[in-house]
Amino acid sequence: MRQPPTTPKPPRRAKRTEAATQAVADAVTDPELRELMTRAPLWRRPGFLVRRLHQIHSALFHEECAAFDITPVQYAVLTAISINPGADQHSIAQEVGIDRTNVADVLSRLARRGLVRRQRGEIDRRTYLAWLTPEGETLTRSMLSAMRNAQERLLSPLDEPDRETFMSLLMRLINANNDASRATLGPAKVERAA
Repeated sequence: MRQPPTTPKPPRRAKRTEAATQAVADAVTDPELRELMTRAPLWRRPGFLVRRLHQIHSALFHEECAAFDITPVQYAVLTAISINPGADQHSIAQEVGIDRTNVADVLSRLARRGLVRRQRGEIDRRTYLAWLTPEGETLTRSMLSAMRNAQERLLSPLDEPDRETFMSLLMRLINANNDASRATLGPAKVERAA
């Protein structure tokens, strides 16, 4: 006699993830949020919430920084170069957390706008090094206030202790999961003349 098919057991990791998601849901005390989590199960998924928060931040950044015509990733690259002048493309990619192909494209766009200067490395001729031009330095400094406004708007619903906790938890999650990304974060390396 033929046995009916059995439903496969979910992997242990899936059970742990479900338990963690439930624990987060149970910890929510705000009745409106609990109702939302009940009606919209996506609100119980950290990945969904992180993606949604990224969308919101991008919109706030574009509103605050519209006059500069610079994307958040472009501003991150400009900031990384301002901190590490002469960094190579690979190091900039690591500093910002994007892949080398994307950083090459961003640098090309910024160079066409006259914001970045690139040249081949003297030690390793295969690499390209990047510096801000005077225009790039001016724009990066000029955008700082608008960028900070976007950050402030994003965090405005949180009081200071909650902001510190939020930032600490974000950094902990990123650090713990950094190796799972296609583009891992790491410090930029700067070629020094011999």
